[in-house]
Amino acid sequence: MPKIAKELSALEVSRLKAPGFVSVGGVPGLSLQISPSGSRSWVLRVKVGMKRRDMGLGAYPGVTLAQARDKARQARELIEQGHDPILERERAQSQLRAAQVSAVTFEEAAHSFINAKAAEWTNTKHAAQWKATLETYAFSVLGKLHVADVEQAHILQVLEPIWTTKTETASRLRGRIENVLDWAKARGLRSGENPARWRGHLDKLLAKPTKVAKVEHHPAVPVDDAPAFCAALQERDGLAARALEFAMLTAARSGEVRGATWAEIDLERAIWVIPAERMKAKIEHRVPLAGRALALLKALPRVEGSDFVFPAPRGGQLSDMALTAVMRRMGLDYVPHGLRSTFRDWAAEKTNFPRDLAEKALAHVLTSAVEAAYQRSDMLERRREMMESWADYIAAPALEAGKPLRSEG
Repeated sequence: MPKIAKELSALEVSRLKAPGFVSVGGVPGLSLQISPSGSRSWVLRVKVGMKRRDMGLGAYPGVTLAQARDKARQARELIEQGHDPILERERAQSQLRAAQVSAVTFEEAAHSFINAKAAEWTNTKHAAQWKATLETYAFSVLGKLHVADVEQAHILQVLEPIWTTKTETASRLRGRIENVLDWAKARGLRSGENPARWRGHLDKLLAKPTKVAKVEHHPAVPVDDAPAFCAALQERDGLAARALEFAMLTAARSGEVRGATWAEIDLERAIWVIPAERMKAKIEHRVPLAGRALALLKALPRVEGSDFVFPAPRGGQLSDMALTAVMRRMGLDYVPHGLRSTFRDWAAEKTNFPRDLAEKALAHVLTSAVEAAYQRSDMLERRREMMESWADYIAAPALEAGKPLRSEG
């Protein structure tokens, strides 16, 4: 028979000092392990299945002798029932660590998603817009929730207060939340359907954005006032005024004009080639330059050290507000982007040029796949005729428009 250890008292245990294992009795295999440094801990030395195992039961005196014996008895009972308490404890600790790793909040997931995707966003402001929208409307509800716990009720709590009053913002916000949750699922941080998805889900609970959103058109110069506006604009000094005039002559977006470089301009062929990376649709766009647009460019000063056609006073690119400020100083409530609408109205109301020609001039992507398939050409020379007609129209005497220049305010 194996030797039965003497059952030590709590006082006797407290007096043990020599390094090594000391059987304390009461439960077979229960020992106090004393390290050379003097630290002491409880160990149950037991056979589990075919293996001899040392099972730690805690440090002494934090775990008392009585508590150590209770733990040892419970462990032995589990072993007799066919369990491995050491393996089960290791698994429990592993699951805890895994749960802690996956316990990512929605706010943490959102920041991780933005950092992961920022490299592919060509617009540097995009990440800032994402953060601002989520911080303003989503984080107060979702931010501290574990991303695995975000449900439909939480999404609606975020969206419903602004769905009818700030519909465009709310619609973008919904899409951004959906993207964050999709990212979290791909990373194994949540499972199941995405509660922020629209089709077949939130579209059953919220009104269609197009039905509740107020369409806000860019304030545009009325087409009949375009010649008077152009005449007044030509009287303004400064590169910002010339940039606005060039934008009008080319029907280009403000950002495309402000970012234009001399390397993009071919004065001999009268073409402005805007590279794909600077276009909204990420497709290279060729702009035929009317004679008046060419004359404007040739009259511009070349600023040493800058390749921008319309550089800012201190170098670099003109700001977003530079062109708008010109209109404000003219006492008008229009915006530069509205000039594209003016051009579109002119083409539709004052000319027989085909609709698709005006759409090409505006660099709009055709929504019809069939139409797009048959129009692989950019119709450059046909557009040149149209842009010359547009330049002639806006350069006509203001009285030909039939009205004085006015603001829509």
